[in-house]
Amino acid sequence: MEADQNVNSTFDLGEHTLCVSMDLHKENRQRLCDALKGKSPDLEHSIVVLQGGESATQYCSDREPVFRQESYFHWAFGVLEPDCYGAIEVCNNHSHLFVPRLPQEYAIWMGTLHGLEYFKKRYGVDEVHFVTDIASVLASLQPELLLTLHGKNTDSGKDTHEAVFAGIGKFRVDNKALYPVITECRVFKTAAELEVLRYINRISSEAHKEVMRRIRLGMKEYQLESIFNHFCYFMGGARHSSYTCICGTGPNGATLHYGHAGAPNDKTVEDGDMCLFDMGGEYYCYTSDITCSFPSNGKFTENQKLIYEAVLKASRAVMDAVRPGVSWVSMHKLAERIQLECLLEGGLLRGDVDKMMEARLGAVFMPHGLGHFMGCDVHDVGGYPEGGPARSSEPGLRSLRTARILAPGMVLTIEPGIYFIDYLLDEAMNDPNQSQFLVRDVIEQYRNFGGVRIEDDIVVTETGMELLTQVPRTVEEIEALMEEGQKLDSSFPQQMCG
Repeated sequence: MEADQNVNSTFDLGEHTLCVSMDLHKENRQRLCDALKGKSPDLEHSIVVLQGGESATQYCSDREPVFRQESYFHWAFGVLEPDCYGAIEVCNNHSHLFVPRLPQEYAIWMGTLHGLEYFKKRYGVDEVHFVTDIASVLASLQPELLLTLHGKNTDSGKDTHEAVFAGIGKFRVDNKALYPVITECRVFKTAAELEVLRYINRISSEAHKEVMRRIRLGMKEYQLESIFNHFCYFMGGARHSSYTCICGTGPNGATLHYGHAGAPNDKTVEDGDMCLFDMGGEYYCYTSDITCSFPSNGKFTENQKLIYEAVLKASRAVMDAVRPGVSWVSMHKLAERIQLECLLEGGLLRGDVDKMMEARLGAVFMPHGLGHFMGCDVHDVGGYPEGGPARSSEPGLRSLRTARILAPGMVLTIEPGIYFIDYLLDEAMNDPNQSQFLVRDVIEQYRNFGGVRIEDDIVVTETGMELLTQVPRTVEEIEALMEEGQKLDSSFPQQMCG
């Protein structure tokens, strides 16, 4: 009971990690209530009901994977435990948390079972009840309507996790009104949310730098993945990764989502490989997404330098152009155009760049979109809201995870890339509309090159953007850091540097 009395309404994992106030979620709940009332005055006497993530076991075993909270529920309540519900009275932002009532003997395996007052203080909510009482508590509030979360994530194509509980059939339920409103709230980050995103970007940036220092020829790709994950957790308290690490060396850099179960970062790092490492830590359910590309031996060849600097030029041109009112589709086209111009100058292409753009040649070398929203999910929600710009059907552009007009408070990745993917090159070689631009004998020299991607995380501001990612980007900066790393003992870990 003493521990319950001393609990703070904050989250951190030690003095060396960021301390997050539960006011972050209180503000999010208030924003949601204000947005719902602004959408329709009829919703003022409704109650939002969200269901958190559920505890699960792996297949038919009793092994429990490490729990990670459902993102909408985390955004609204910040609760770390599974099997909870939350309710928000729209009229006054009065919050209710519902937690499981666990048998006392669970303390044998789980430690102290906390009382309701603990959760009230821990998460800064107005009231806490047991899940078994949810129907009676909500009934006592006499809501005109319950608002539950049902909608399709336009990025994944999957439906949200809608709240269901025993007795819900006794209430009037609207499962349409909430989704577009809460999703739009998540698109625009608060100052408190940005602090968490800045923090995990800094930690992940330092982890990428550590990988660049520690890489040695003969290592396995997964050993570099391990260095990254260890650094993020050891130095930053980031128990989770934002996604499966992509540690592609040599030709593996041309596989956009390398690192999956069928290609588990298991190649040996060889001299002359171009490395493409796309990795991001996650702290308190807030994500990062950073890609660094560099030569395995620390020195760029002329071919590597040509491709790398083409991608860097595109990246920085987009950063210079980003501001409120700009179309994300136009930013993608800007990156494509600059990369095609550089490939033309480098002798890989011939002809007119405007005609290349019409033929969608840029998608041969960059088949993915320029970037995506980021927040509580690495591919965050809100990319294609109802009534917003539609998804293009054109190659490359159809892979954009949003086509929206940029506005202050949006957090996105900027991740142009150039890849030499056999399938796409072969298709282009056999397409008269595209093959006319390809210098075949030069492009053949880049088979097995892999790819280059430069990915940074940014916040759209009132006048431009803020760069969250802090890693070396120029050829000279990368080579200097890797030369510094060669002087270090290859053992790990080391204390965080600069």
